[in-house]
Amino acid sequence: MAKLGMGMMRLPLLDENDQKSVDMDQVNEMVDAYMASGFNHFDTAFVYHEGMSEITFKKAVVERYPRDSFKIATKMPLFIITEESQLEPIFSQQLENCGVDYFDYYMLHNVSGFTENAWKNVNLFSFIQKKKEEGFIKHIGLSTHGNAEFLEEILFEHPEIEFVLLQINYLDWEDEGIQSKKCLEVARKYGKEVMIMEPYKGGFLADVPEEAEKIMKEYNPDKSVVSWAMRFVANLDDVSVVLTGASNLEQLESNISEIKNATPLNDEELEIIKEVSEIINSNITVDCTTCRYCVDVCSEEIDIAKIFDLYNKHNMLEIDDWTPFGNAYLNYTKLPDVGIASDCIECELCIEECPQSINIPEVLKDVAKTFETEIYGFEN
Repeated sequence: MAKLGMGMMRLPLLDENDQKSVDMDQVNEMVDAYMASGFNHFDTAFVYHEGMSEITFKKAVVERYPRDSFKIATKMPLFIITEESQLEPIFSQQLENCGVDYFDYYMLHNVSGFTENAWKNVNLFSFIQKKKEEGFIKHIGLSTHGNAEFLEEILFEHPEIEFVLLQINYLDWEDEGIQSKKCLEVARKYGKEVMIMEPYKGGFLADVPEEAEKIMKEYNPDKSVVSWAMRFVANLDDVSVVLTGASNLEQLESNISEIKNATPLNDEELEIIKEVSEIINSNITVDCTTCRYCVDVCSEEIDIAKIFDLYNKHNMLEIDDWTPFGNAYLNYTKLPDVGIASDCIECELCIEECPQSINIPEVLKDVAKTFETEIYGFEN
């Protein structure tokens, strides 16, 4: 069975509108609970929390636990790489940010068509191989949201890659866009260690529609909705780590409990999962996992991830007029120095960064129409 990794992409905040305002007290509690459970794999990245995630890891883990008690995985930010001269300074900065002399796992971040200018034109694979030879990296790998054909091409061309971080969950398992199952099969074919991200698909599988939850509870009232998602990924063959993106202590403790009790799904449960997937897909308006890569490149400072989350939750209620989520959007628009949905200039930079290939400008038009015009009657 896979072990649980603590992802540091959605950490608790002191101010929900400021990604840098990480709640260190709560993060420390989460780290302590996680380490006490017997797990020790932390996953961060240069860009998470607008640059604060690696620094938070240093404060919460490195400064409080001995180096041999944990493993750290981080990622080279391909989104900002344009030339070779950037690699050494960024890598050195990451070592400093994390407060370590070496990384246990180091990845090229989101190797895909969106970042090909970096990995095709800059010698990234040779760079991380060199760092491994120098002792600064124990294992080199990549994260990707590409499809199976793309992954096979990369692994064929770069046999030096030791592991891959893939988006796998029961909702994306048979999805022809994400191809979770097929990607896992490719990784197995090439003998690569597999780590899993987005086991709950950005929270969708932790808060499913009532109709779907009812089916699950009727079959087994003692199992939570979250447990179905965890049991699906934790028992997949050749998977070493399942990352949790818990944003508070309660969620983390639930994830720890669920993976420790993650008995395999039986055939009947797998059929229920398929039915649940159909229900969820019919209720999701925007297939957003709130990874926030789009937010980082938005020139209008629109918090796209936050807005899409509110929009999805509003639409799931199947109410055309006011909802608490519409009110939350109105409160968001009143914050200083934030862009709202109708501020979008359709530059499409966000589309290039979106792992889910969402046509973000088009969806923002729908958001503006729903929240700004139909509910509150104002236009920007």
